[in-house]
Amino acid sequence: MGKNIKFDYYYGKEADQFSFYRIPKLLFTDEHFKGLSNDAKLLYGLMLDRMSLSMKTRSREIIPE
Repeated sequence: MGKNIKFDYYYGKEADQFSFYRIPKLLFTDEHFKGLSNDAKLLYGLMLDRMSLSMKTRSREIIPE
């Protein structure tokens, strides 16, 4: 129990290894989506991520920094 644990810090691109996809919990808990396959639910999460990235890119094009 007296053993010290050392955690490394991550900077810049290293932090990308902790990226994740957001999939609404509703897709798994609501009866309405029971008929969807897990692959379809995962695809929704992937497409939602791409849309979010596209919106960020587009906002940078429209609003100069």
